[in-house]
Amino acid sequence: MKKMQTLQALEKNGIVAVLRADSVEKALRITDALIAGGIKSIELTFTVPNADVAIKKLTELYQDRDDVLVGAGTVLDAQTAQTAQMAGAKFIVAPTFDPETAAFCNLYQIPYIPGCMTVNEMKAAMQAGAEVIKLFPSNIVGPAFVKDVKAPLPQLEIMPSGGISLDNMGNWIKAGCKILGVGGSLLKPAETNDFAKVTETARAFVDKYQQLTEAVHQQSRGQYA
Repeated sequence: MKKMQTLQALEKNGIVAVLRADSVEKALRITDALIAGGIKSIELTFTVPNADVAIKKLTELYQDRDDVLVGAGTVLDAQTAQTAQMAGAKFIVAPTFDPETAAFCNLYQIPYIPGCMTVNEMKAAMQAGAEVIKLFPSNIVGPAFVKDVKAPLPQLEIMPSGGISLDNMGNWIKAGCKILGVGGSLLKPAETNDFAKVTETARAFVDKYQQLTEAVHQQSRGQYA
């Protein structure tokens, strides 16, 4: 039940911010700015020094917000997944698929979103219990790849990550993606510590995501009216 609730919340939130920073303190400030802008799913990567400390602090800070999900990214092995889980991470994301990590996440009922680039990798990840697959790096293949893969595998949920921007996110949504991993184009203002701009950019992403998904839903309703 807990795992399903997290997956439903990820889909409802729509955008997952892929957060990289050079310190715990900066990661906390970026997260606050993102949440203020309406982005409530945070993938805090283990490239952040002491990432588990940041996850623990954020989990405690937002423990009263059921809509805020703090997860771990760049999780390459089961040991790191366990560290993230003990710190409070609600979901685990990786750039690759690792069977041992999948087994750990299944045991503790944590959503595992592994990175895959081929249909064979995606099939193996699904067989290992992954409900959502991270298409990474998604800018290499583009939205057409998602449509092609979902033709024989309509049950597959794909979260593209890599190169997603305000200009192209609509193409991914039209291809059938319900969750988008967004990094550089969202967090660029944080490079100069412009956290107000991070909030403004987050709000722009959320507003456009909602507009685009509503347009897709209306089109679907129109087809079956």
